[in-house]
Amino acid sequence: MCGLPPSVEMILAETRCYTERMSDLPAPYTQLRERLSEIHDLNKIGWVLNWDQRTMMAPGGAAVRAEQIATVNRIAHDKFTADEIGALLESLRDFEANQPVESDAAALIRRTRYDYQRERRVPGDLRVAMARAAALSNGAWVQARRTNDYAAFKPSLAETLDLKRAYADAVRDPGQSRYDALLDDYEHGITTTEVAEIFSSVRDGLADLITLVHEHADRVDDGALKGDFPADQQATLCRSVLEPLGFNARAWRLDPTVHPFASNASTQDIRITTRYEPHTLGPAFFGSLHEFGHGLYEHQVDPALERTPLCRGTSLGWHESQSRMWENLVGRSRGFIHWIHPRLKRVFRKHFTRYDAEALYRAANRVQPSLIRIEADEVTYTLHIVIRFELEQELVAGTLSLDDLPAAWNDRMRRYLGVDVPSDSQGVLQDVHWSSGYFGYFPTYSLGSILASQLWVAIQRDVPDVEQRIGRGDFAPLRAWLGEHIHKHGRKFTPRELLQLTLGVDRIDVAPYLSYLHTKFGELYA
Repeated sequence: MCGLPPSVEMILAETRCYTERMSDLPAPYTQLRERLSEIHDLNKIGWVLNWDQRTMMAPGGAAVRAEQIATVNRIAHDKFTADEIGALLESLRDFEANQPVESDAAALIRRTRYDYQRERRVPGDLRVAMARAAALSNGAWVQARRTNDYAAFKPSLAETLDLKRAYADAVRDPGQSRYDALLDDYEHGITTTEVAEIFSSVRDGLADLITLVHEHADRVDDGALKGDFPADQQATLCRSVLEPLGFNARAWRLDPTVHPFASNASTQDIRITTRYEPHTLGPAFFGSLHEFGHGLYEHQVDPALERTPLCRGTSLGWHESQSRMWENLVGRSRGFIHWIHPRLKRVFRKHFTRYDAEALYRAANRVQPSLIRIEADEVTYTLHIVIRFELEQELVAGTLSLDDLPAAWNDRMRRYLGVDVPSDSQGVLQDVHWSSGYFGYFPTYSLGSILASQLWVAIQRDVPDVEQRIGRGDFAPLRAWLGEHIHKHGRKFTPRELLQLTLGVDRIDVAPYLSYLHTKFGELYA
């Protein structure tokens, strides 16, 4: 072992301990675990192929890459839906019943049984077609966004949407809507009605604050984030800030892409991306913090869950709670901004000698309705999500045609945010999600923001000086709390079970979120 990085030694030690424990487990469980590990490997290979396509692959490779991804998906689907998996799950019912519900073994059987029963409903050809279409559609979207050509992208989007409707029809339960079935992929156990009620409460709860901000809009200026910021210097800045948070070159990568995302091949191979804009610092800086939150979740999953279906976040809502927490509750806090100001001065000395830390804090928290979701302020962000939530429900139901989608998008942007959309690239083409078939994903962003504020109340209770520590650049207590209460569990528990385990409640509560926004932005704009 001499000379191996500590992280690798830790994984090898965990593997040895796990092997010893496996000797005490029944043979069917060992067999199930081995089969699931192979399937997990295949899925991760597919993720790496997708990451490469979106970061480094030459555009000419798109057609063959789509077939490669489709092939991996077919093999993984066939292996997972095989009768042998069902037989192993059935033979383990008595064993599962005798295990503590929180044990790794019981959780693996429980969550695998749900996944297996759901995936068995999906025809193999449909799963392959969805993977192929998403890979091809992504390239079409990148080109259409670059050239502002929605018409060129529409055929790819039509195929992807048709396939997702077919998928929803295959997996949905009797009486369940298509959209509920799609939403369940990303936030298991929540319904469209629940999401709509949560969003309605947020809209109503922010009405007075939005009016206040509108009346005093000139009180906060964002000039500190505008200027000349070369991409290579932005990359240097992002790394210098991420490393104290927990980013390290042995286990992480940071790469540029068109639309930022996070991915991973294992808990020790975390890949995050960002986008550098030459005349504004916000997208790359806060985008990197956002993706770091996703990466940290995957990085801190218990190594004993590696190469199993439990080795990932429990849902996209919980994942977004982590990314939105690091982006906003940490990254846009006064303490954090004061901590990073000297780093900004070292990289962009001429610019940031003109702006002190308080000016930067105010710039980072300016509220202004915007065109681009990922650049939206905390107050108006949910309105961006509501627009997408409504539109994709109509698209999935077939009550909105793709021909009418750009106009519908522009109309809602005008009505909800008071913003006129000058081009489809800044409108309906701005997000990557629909090109990848991620219908039902968007609501999890705002659910994550709300959940992050709920979690923050518990963090402040357990780590009373957390904000002072952030101001000193000490992020270890926050990382440790998140690792112990959330990350280490991976996907052992459903979203609602994890909420009960972590906070002792079974519903997402908007009250802490509204209180946080009113307190922070009331002070800035009063």
